[in-house]
Amino acid sequence: MNHLKRKRLVRLKNIDNKRLKSVYIFSLIIFLGLLGRIINLQVFNAAQLQLKARSIQIRKNNALEIRRPIVDRNNRLVAYNKTQYNLWAHPKYFNFPGDSNDVRRSIKEVSERLSIVLNFDKNKIIKKFENDLRGVKLFDDLNEEQANLIKKLQISGLDLESYSKRVYPQGDLYSNVVGFVNDEKKGSSGIEFYLDDQIKVLNNDISLKLGADGTPLPDISGSRDFMHDNEKIKLTLDSRLQKISSIALSKQIKEWKAKKGLALVMNVNTGEILTLASSPSFDPNRFWEYDQTVFKGWYSQDLFEPGSTFKPINLALALEEKVINKDGLVQDNGKINVGGWTLANWDQKGNGLIDYPRVLQLSSNVAMVKIMQNLAPSIYWDRLNKLGISKKISSDLFEATPGYLKGKEIFINHPIEPAVASFGKGFSISALKLAQLHSAIANGGYQVIPHATYNFKNRISSQGQIRLFSEDSSKTVLEWMESVVNSGSGIGAKIDGYRIAGKTGTSQKALNGIYTKNKSCSFVATLPINNPKYLVLVVIDEPSKSYAYGSTVAVPVAKEIIESLIVLNKIPPSVKK
Repeated sequence: MNHLKRKRLVRLKNIDNKRLKSVYIFSLIIFLGLLGRIINLQVFNAAQLQLKARSIQIRKNNALEIRRPIVDRNNRLVAYNKTQYNLWAHPKYFNFPGDSNDVRRSIKEVSERLSIVLNFDKNKIIKKFENDLRGVKLFDDLNEEQANLIKKLQISGLDLESYSKRVYPQGDLYSNVVGFVNDEKKGSSGIEFYLDDQIKVLNNDISLKLGADGTPLPDISGSRDFMHDNEKIKLTLDSRLQKISSIALSKQIKEWKAKKGLALVMNVNTGEILTLASSPSFDPNRFWEYDQTVFKGWYSQDLFEPGSTFKPINLALALEEKVINKDGLVQDNGKINVGGWTLANWDQKGNGLIDYPRVLQLSSNVAMVKIMQNLAPSIYWDRLNKLGISKKISSDLFEATPGYLKGKEIFINHPIEPAVASFGKGFSISALKLAQLHSAIANGGYQVIPHATYNFKNRISSQGQIRLFSEDSSKTVLEWMESVVNSGSGIGAKIDGYRIAGKTGTSQKALNGIYTKNKSCSFVATLPINNPKYLVLVVIDEPSKSYAYGSTVAVPVAKEIIESLIVLNKIPPSVKK
């Protein structure tokens, strides 16, 4: 008990009234000052402060101008955008990490460091300055890896400018279909130009409200602000078949010293183009190195007289008008006089009394003249006009050129006009139009719209089907064309076990109304006959060697393509009924 300490009592003193009053007045002044400050901020300066807050909290995101990628039917990249960089240098501000602000590094010192990371000659970098101490562009087209190496140098006075560049990883394989984007980031030919509005991504500047740590706040930012554009432009073309076709075509053009050529594979039921190879071509990654003439899509923009490849179309018209029957015969004497003009077969020989399959096998001009003379010229012209000879194809490829068909009055009053038209002369069409007409023969008579992108289907789905030939006429002509591959000029395309229809064509080219020695050699094929699905068209223009015909120049290319088509698409052998 003795060890317990007694608690000490503290007496409370009364607070002095003067002191209490001073504390109260001081506190009241502080309170009133804070209240006044709050009123000033919340009432009188509210609008100004809100603008200032937004300028700090809201970040404007300026997206790069980009274009949607283009892929083939198997999603292989054909065109895409990647970020590249330009490197700008400002010598007046050259400063290395660790240097004081007043230190300025020389052009030589900076060039030495850049030469190491970019593996580039130091002296060439120095030469770029040319004693210019203002902004100098040292490099363009730097990739992401190079840009990161430059960033790590942390050299003041070096600025990297990012931009979006169009890249074509398959080089010239699709150049005549896809086209290219110019230096102003605009589509300049092909699909890049024609479907520019679908390929461009509309990049509006996005404003994001940020928290204190920089995280975007969801209160004013809709979900679309954070979404990336994942749409693609998907081609109907197959890169594997495109490459095979391009190689076969280029080889034949070189062999025959031809001016140009094309190879097309199309689905006869849908109009989907699986292959559209043409030569000469160009590398869209380096388009500026080429003459502008190679940018043209001549398969739809250039016209030619189809010649004998149009004979099956004429036979279908004759069947439609019932001026011939399936089992009919025609006398071929080798020559025929029409309106004072003598027309002859390609070999100047007669073939006697022949049936219609034989007409196609021998590609008889005289027989075709006699067949189409059974059809009144006015009806014949109306039929050709209904086929859309003089109309352009509305496709997603290059702007098509309308074909040329002479006026009805000229056609009716000059007997030579329907006579030469019977074997594909006196009018002109594009290669794409020829493919469209033969697709109608193959699919039972319906017109399809050739197209190279799946997006285009939406545009043509509402058009409805246009019938050009009856199913019976189409089937009959297709069987006659099969005999051309089995026993005629198209025998070079014959493949054991498969039913293939075809027709060769060798047409002289006219210049200023006069036929020259220059030729267009072509071959069109359809397979399999028991269930038609694919059309193959090969056109090689102006082969300069002797014995150049559709059978010798175009058929070998078509056979290579057909063989590859069978393997790639696993087409089973045909069974002839």
